[in-house]
Amino acid sequence: MPGLIRGVARTAVVAGTATAVSNRVSRRQAGRWAQQDAQEYAPQSAPAPYAAQEAPPPATQSSVLSSADKIDQLKELGELKAQGVLTEEEFQEQKRAVLSG
Repeated sequence: MPGLIRGVARTAVVAGTATAVSNRVSRRQAGRWAQQDAQEYAPQSAPAPYAAQEAPPPATQSSVLSSADKIDQLKELGELKAQGVLTEEEFQEQKRAVLSG
C-alpha cells in the first residue's frame, strides 16, 4: 500500500509541475502576442533622435533573480524530459522560451 501512495504522490507532483510550466508558457505567449498586436496596430511615429535615447539601466538584484528563476525552470524542464513527460522537441521549444524571456 505505501508503494501505491508513493506512486500516486509522485504522479501528482509531476502533473502539478507540468501544469505550472504549461500555464506559465501560455501566459507568456499571450503577453507576447498582445504586445505584437499592440505594436502592429499602433500609429507609426518618427523614432526619437539618438541623443534623446536613454541608456539601459544597470543590472540589479532583480535581474540576478530572473537568472536564478530561469535556471530553476530549466532544471524543472530537464526533470520533466527525464521522466518522459516532455519530448525532445517540446523540451527544446520550452528551453528556448525560457532562455529568450
